[in-house]
Amino acid sequence: MPYELCNAPATFERLMETVLRGLASDACLVYLDDIIIIGRTFEEHLNNICKVFQRLKKANLKLSTKKCRFFQKEVSYVRHISSGDVVETDPEKTKAVVDWPRPETVHDLRRFLGLCTYYRRFVNNFSAIARQLHKLTEARSNFNWTE
Repeated sequence: MPYELCNAPATFERLMETVLRGLASDACLVYLDDIIIIGRTFEEHLNNICKVFQRLKKANLKLSTKKCRFFQKEVSYVRHISSGDVVETDPEKTKAVVDWPRPETVHDLRRFLGLCTYYRRFVNNFSAIARQLHKLTEARSNFNWTE
């Protein structure tokens, strides 16, 4: 499906939800055209792969062999790295926070806060840390960024 169409991602997401409906989230996770097939054991993982492949075949959907990775212990998925029961931030993505230029305007600061907020669950006391920055975005506040 051409992604130039404005609703193509949402339409494709609905298609994938329909095709894989009934497979529990402990079998697979789907985000747009990315599918992660999981299992607690090797046998369960193989069984889940077969279930997903059967559904895709029935819907006449094909996979890109270049994008397929099988039997991975660690995967990068939607800006996170998952391995077993552990989910961490993707260092390549968090580097953007570290390298972000100093905000010059309220709009710049809001963009920065949006990026940081995406990873808030990984930062203890994130709301307390970000509170002062959020205050700078208020209408009655004079934006004045100092070192």
